[in-house]
Amino acid sequence: MQQLHDAPLAPLTTFRLGGPATRLITATTDDEVIAAVREADETGTPLLLIGGGSNLVIGDKGFDGTALVIATKGFSLDGTTLELAAGEVWTDAVARTVEAGLAGVECLAGIPGSAGATPIQNVGAYGQEVSSTITEVVAYDRRTGETVTVANADCAFSYRHSRFKSDPERYVVLRVRFRLEDAGGLSGPLKYAETARALGVEPGDRVPLASARETVLKLRAGKGMVLDPEDHDTWSAGSFFTNPILTDADFEIFRTRAKQRLGAETEPPAYPAGEGHTKTSAAWLIDKAGFTKGYGDGPARISTKHTLALTNRGSATTEDLLTLAREVVAGVRDAFGITLVNEPVTVGVSL
Repeated sequence: MQQLHDAPLAPLTTFRLGGPATRLITATTDDEVIAAVREADETGTPLLLIGGGSNLVIGDKGFDGTALVIATKGFSLDGTTLELAAGEVWTDAVARTVEAGLAGVECLAGIPGSAGATPIQNVGAYGQEVSSTITEVVAYDRRTGETVTVANADCAFSYRHSRFKSDPERYVVLRVRFRLEDAGGLSGPLKYAETARALGVEPGDRVPLASARETVLKLRAGKGMVLDPEDHDTWSAGSFFTNPILTDADFEIFRTRAKQRLGAETEPPAYPAGEGHTKTSAAWLIDKAGFTKGYGDGPARISTKHTLALTNRGSATTEDLLTLAREVVAGVRDAFGITLVNEPVTVGVSL
C-alpha cells in the first residue's frame, strides 16, 4: 500500500476541490482495502473512501483522518456473467462489455467513477440502471468484520439509492457481479426517448451495441457530462441534484404553482415513479426558476451545457460551489415549493 501524509485530495475528485487528508492510502488488492479499513476502525480513525472521485464534494479544510483510494483491478467475463473489482474504471468496463457483444450497461457509457460506486448510487442514465443487471455485491461489513455477498434482492435498490448508501459507515464494496444479455450484438431495448430519437428509432427498439454506446457518449458530451481536462464544463460531479419524486397529491400542488408562475399552458415534466408517486425534472425546475445555462459570475457556475451540472471554472473553492448550490436550492424552493437534494456525497460540509 502507498501511504502519504497531508496529501491533497482535490486532484482525486472530478470537481478538483477540497483540502488535504491527514493520511492518504492507496490500496490495490481487496486484502489491502480490508486491512486499511480494519486499522481505521480499530484505532477510531475517521475514514473516507475514494473511488473515481466523481461523486465527492470535499470541504476546503480537507479530511482529518485516513482517506483510502480503492484502486483494485479485475475484469472477469464468463459467458454473460461479469465480475468487476471495485477500483475498475467504469467507463472502460462498459466499453469492454460492448466489445464483447453483451448488452445491459451500454447506455451507462461515459459515466465517470469506479465500478464499486455503481451499486451504492444505483447509477443510471439514458434508460438503464445498474440495479437491472447487478446480481451480487461483495462487500466488507465493518460491523461484523466479515466479507459478505449481498444478493440483488437484498440491496434495496431504488432511484439513486441502495442499502449501501443508506448505511454508508457499514459496507465497503469490493466486487460487483452483473448478468448481461447476449442479444446478437444488439443493445437492450431503448427506454429513453432522447436516445431513440438520436438513433432514428422508436423507444423499445434495439440497435447495434456500438451505436448505442457512441450515441450516449455524444449526448453526454453535448451536456458536458464526459470528463475533459481542458473543458471546465466537465469539472463537476455530473448531475448535482436528483430528480424530485413527489406524491401524486404534492405533484398536483406543484403543477398548479407552475401554471400560476409560468402560464396556464405550462405542463411540468412528469414520469411515473411507482404507485402514488410522480418524478419531475430537476433540470427543468432549475431553468424555470431562473438559473439558466452558464448562470453565475464567479469561479463556480452552472454549466454552459446543462443546468444540472455545477462546475468549477478553474479557481473555485468548495465554499464557492456550495454558495452557488444553496442559491439554486433556495431559488427553486421559492419558485415551486420543492427542495432539491444534492446527489454528490459531501465531506466536512453540507448544503
